[in-house]
Amino acid sequence: MNRAPTAGLYHPSFEKDNCGFGLIAHMDDQPSHHLVSTAIEALARMTHRGGISADGKSGDGCGILLKKPDAFFRAEAAKLGLSLAAQYAVGVAFVGLDAASAQQVKATLGAALTSQGLSMAGWRAVPVDPSVLGRISAAKRPDVLHVFVNAPDDLSAREFDTKLYIARRITEKALADDPVFYMPSMAAEVISYKGLMMPDDLAGFYLDLQDATLASSQCVFHQRFSTNTFPEWRLAQPFRY
Repeated sequence: MNRAPTAGLYHPSFEKDNCGFGLIAHMDDQPSHHLVSTAIEALARMTHRGGISADGKSGDGCGILLKKPDAFFRAEAAKLGLSLAAQYAVGVAFVGLDAASAQQVKATLGAALTSQGLSMAGWRAVPVDPSVLGRISAAKRPDVLHVFVNAPDDLSAREFDTKLYIARRITEKALADDPVFYMPSMAAEVISYKGLMMPDDLAGFYLDLQDATLASSQCVFHQRFSTNTFPEWRLAQPFRY
């Protein structure tokens, strides 16, 4: 393995830091909010695996990737008057805080989904509490939106995810000059909650994670250790697949 040469006060033996991550799941695949809260608690115990800014509240980034909480999202969609198909996806979008940027994302993604034969049921503003963020994290904060996407009845799960991927890539290419736009996830079976906050503040920022009706059976959690790139909201993990 190639190592950086010893120079000055540097020595390769110092390179011992890395991210922290974990997975928790119910073997019977039964969803529960307890699993979600346990995963967040485990994430908080890995705070030492990432850096902390001078403001004490901005970190390298952390997050969780959940198996989609179906009952929770069907209830949220119903509150908004949205109709969800038997097979649907919830996409997560980071967009600029100004209304014009958000509208451009909505229009571009909507057209991309239509081009793939998918139906956009509607959008949801994700409830957040920015007061838990540090100064640096808050200065970079995007608005966070959920998009509900319905699949045709004759589409397989694999075909659905493929079309979602293509629609996302079309949108990313069209909005390549947008410095904020990013989709942490858009898939039929999983959803991401991540950002540039401390692990203790993940559920404080994303109010969904405090809701007892948000239940999942599988969760991957991750605390990033930023090495050769500066911390950014989009670079927080877990990454989409």
